[in-house]
Amino acid sequence: MNVLEQILQWDKSLFLAFHDGCSNSFFDTIMPWFRNPVFWVPVYAFLIYYSVKKFGSNGLIWVLALLVVFGLTDFASASIFKPYFGRLRPCNDPNLQEFIHAVVTCGSGKSFPSSHSSNHFGVSFFIIFTLGRHFKWMNWPAFLWALLVVVAQVYVGVHYPIDILGGFIVGLYGAAIVSFIFNKYVPLVQLRIKK
Repeated sequence: MNVLEQILQWDKSLFLAFHDGCSNSFFDTIMPWFRNPVFWVPVYAFLIYYSVKKFGSNGLIWVLALLVVFGLTDFASASIFKPYFGRLRPCNDPNLQEFIHAVVTCGSGKSFPSSHSSNHFGVSFFIIFTLGRHFKWMNWPAFLWALLVVVAQVYVGVHYPIDILGGFIVGLYGAAIVSFIFNKYVPLVQLRIKK
């Protein structure tokens, strides 16, 4: 067994330990909500309201930059990497069917990297690299929010842990690129904070 095969075997074992080993009715109820974008609408609304109210038109630029991060990470994960790697989702893998308990619809999309992971960690790191530089209290909530979303992805059986790690890397790079440009041209320390 080569190194890649060994890593993928560990990945499947870790997936099964969490998806199957931690299965219970409570998680079956709450985990699908954590991965549902509608559930997080209040968080998105707060971010938009907070940035625009605090920074005015420059806050609107921040919101637009955030959307660029989301679009960049989503495009990279869904349109470039997933077609290239073509990895089956665990819930679609014939060798795992006896261990999969269907909590959500599996879908026909590919698995690596997780677009949920790419997008949510991209947004999370953009918050950390921009707002979080000046408002430290945002850093841990932003990171833990993304982590909660992606853990739910593994629990419901649509992604392996390595898919999450791949998405983490895509999100980190996407956020770093856009944050670098944003911080260079719209540095928050120079913005006039509205009273």
